[in-house]
Order: sequence, then C-alpha cells, then structure tokens
Amino acid sequence: MIFDFKFWHYFARQGDLIHNLHETTMQKFNRRLAWIFAFGLLLFAVREIWGMNTASLTPYLANGLWSDYTLARWTSLLGTLLWGGIYMAFHTYGVAYLFMLLTKMRFRPALVIQSYVLALLLIEKALLFLVFAVAGYTMPVSLFSFGPLAATFLDMPFLTFFFNQLTVFTALIIAFQYRFVRSFTEVAPKKLLFVLILVYVLVALAIAGLSYVPIGEMLGDFTRGGASVE
Repeated sequence: MIFDFKFWHYFARQGDLIHNLHETTMQKFNRRLAWIFAFGLLLFAVREIWGMNTASLTPYLANGLWSDYTLARWTSLLGTLLWGGIYMAFHTYGVAYLFMLLTKMRFRPALVIQSYVLALLLIEKALLFLVFAVAGYTMPVSLFSFGPLAATFLDMPFLTFFFNQLTVFTALIIAFQYRFVRSFTEVAPKKLLFVLILVYVLVALAIAGLSYVPIGEMLGDFTRGGASVE
C-alpha cells in the first residue's frame, strides 16, 4: 500500500504516521521537504534583508561608503543563504544519518522525524523574527528560552547563553524524536530519553562556550587583511 505524506495532517497524528511508515510505502515526501527548505531559505533571506546580524556592516554606512556597503550587504545575503542551506541540510539529512548509525533505525523514518524538527526550528525563528520586526530591534536572547529569566537572576553571561539554547521548541523536538525513535528501534526508552536530553545539554554548553569567541572581530580582521582600524 502507498500513502501520501501530508505534513500538517500528520503533525498532530504521529501515531498514524508511525503506523503508515511501518506498514506502507510513503510518497510525496521529497516534495513536502522541498517546500520546507524553500520556506527556510526565504526566512533566512528576509531576516538578513531586514538587518538581523548585520550590525558589523554599519561602519560602512556611517562613513558614506555606499558602494562598499551595498557589496557587503549582497555578500552577507549570499553567505546567509549558504549558511541557511547548510543549517537545514544538517538538521535533516545529517542528523537523520546519525540516528541511523547510532540507533540502527531506517534512514527514511529518521528523515521524516528531522523534517518535523527542521519545521519546528524554522517556526521558532519565524516567530522570534516577527517579534523583533514589530518591536523594531533585536535581542541576544530568545523570548522562547530560559535566557531572559537567567539574565534577570544570574550575573553570568555563560549561563545566560546556555539557558538561551533551552527553549520551549527544544522540549517539543525532544518529544518528537523520542516518540519516533522509540518506535523504530529497540533502544531502552529511559536510555533513549536520557541520551537525547544529554545531547541537547552538551550542544547548549558548546554554543555558550563559542559565544565568548570573537568570531565577528576575527572575520572582520580577515576581510581587512588583518589590519586594525583606528
């Protein structure tokens, strides 16, 4: 038997989707995944055009270097789209491949899981961008995370960046992955849940540590040939 993969239909019917993946053959999945990628690239482009993460280009504009500023913005947009493609490919194909290696589950169901994970990540970014666009400015923390709460009570930037990676959407993603992976492998449920939570905690710690690396300054020095700007 064959069933059509309908993203939103199965979003709230995970049990039906798991059953169909076990018993029947799926079609039209690649088309749905392509639409998710297209939405993701559009989202990354709109955020960049609006001005998110382009503060380092402001000196060009302030100094009246219009040609340099225009070139820098186009270069930044292309770089953002490239990064967006890599980001989405990793969270779908890359993580699905890791699930296949580590849990011995089939690649196709793992890819289906990650299509929902990618969608949740993009929805989070879209909602956050909408809030920033309405407010007219951005913040270094996510409104959907524990980052703002940590910044209020803790005077430790590292912990603020750490808790900023733990969001409501992270919990939803863990729930999706736990239910799907458990249905396609023989890994003990408690062990699986522990490993999933541990992975996200370790990733949050790594990102918090990288927040102290002056990547923006390093890239700026690289594009200027290492020369300092007075």
